[in-house]
Amino acid sequence: MPQSKSKVKAKVTKKVKTKTITKKVKSTAPKKATETKSPKTVKSTGLSVQVYDIHGKVTGTTILSKEIFGQKPNKSLLSQAMHIYFTNSATHLAHTKTRGEVRGGGRKPWKQKGTGNARAGSKRSPLWVGGGQVFGPRYRDVKLSLPTKMKKKALISALSTKAQNGEIKVIANFEKIEPKTKIMVTLLQKIEITNPVLIITTKDNKNIKLASRNIQKTSIDTPNNLNAYQVLQNRNILISKEALASLAESGREKFI
Repeated sequence: MPQSKSKVKAKVTKKVKTKTITKKVKSTAPKKATETKSPKTVKSTGLSVQVYDIHGKVTGTTILSKEIFGQKPNKSLLSQAMHIYFTNSATHLAHTKTRGEVRGGGRKPWKQKGTGNARAGSKRSPLWVGGGQVFGPRYRDVKLSLPTKMKKKALISALSTKAQNGEIKVIANFEKIEPKTKIMVTLLQKIEITNPVLIITTKDNKNIKLASRNIQKTSIDTPNNLNAYQVLQNRNILISKEALASLAESGREKFI
C-alpha cells in the first residue's frame, strides 16, 4: 500500500565535504644571486704617527710598535710604580737627638728632697732646655723595590698611554740638528709641543744637549734608561727615528 505523505520519511541528503589538498610547488624562478660580503675592514690601531724633520716639516708617517706602544695601560700597575719612584726619590735627612744623644747630664742637678724644686734626674730630659727631642724626625733610608717584569710592564703602559693621547712625535735625522737653542725652539713651536718635554735619542748626543739645555723643563735620555715615572712626568715625548727603530728591534728582548 502506498504510504501517506506524512509518513514518508524525508530523504536526508548527505553533504560530502571536499578537502582541498594544496601541494607546495617549488618555484622554478631562478634564484637570486647571493650578495657577496664585503671583506672585513682592518680597524686602525691608531699607531700611525707623522714623522717630522729638524725644521718641523712633515716628511711621512711611521707605525709604532704594537708590543710597546699599543698595549692596554694598566692603571693600577702605573700607580704602584709611581708610588715606588716617589718614595725612593724622597730624602729623609732631618735628624734630631734623643735624650741619649745630647751632651751633658752626668749627675743629678740637685738632691731629691729638701730644695722645694721638682724632682730632676738629668738635664738631658726633654723637659729641659737643651734636652733631648721626644718625637722629632729621624734620618731613615727607605728603599722600595719593583720586580723587573713589573718595571717593564709599567714602562709599556706609560708609553702606550702617551701614544693613545697623541703625545709622541717622531723626528727624522734628529742627531744632525745644529747646537743652537733657536733651532730647537722653532722646532718645538712648529710641531706644537709644550713643556715639559722628554727627548729620546739612541746615544748621548752633544748637539741635542747644547740645543735644549737653555729650554726650561726639557730632558734628554736614551731608550735603555727609560722608566715609567720619567715618561709620565713629561707632557710630550720627542723620539728620534733611530731611537724608535732600536726600541722596535729590542722590544721583545727588553720589554716583553
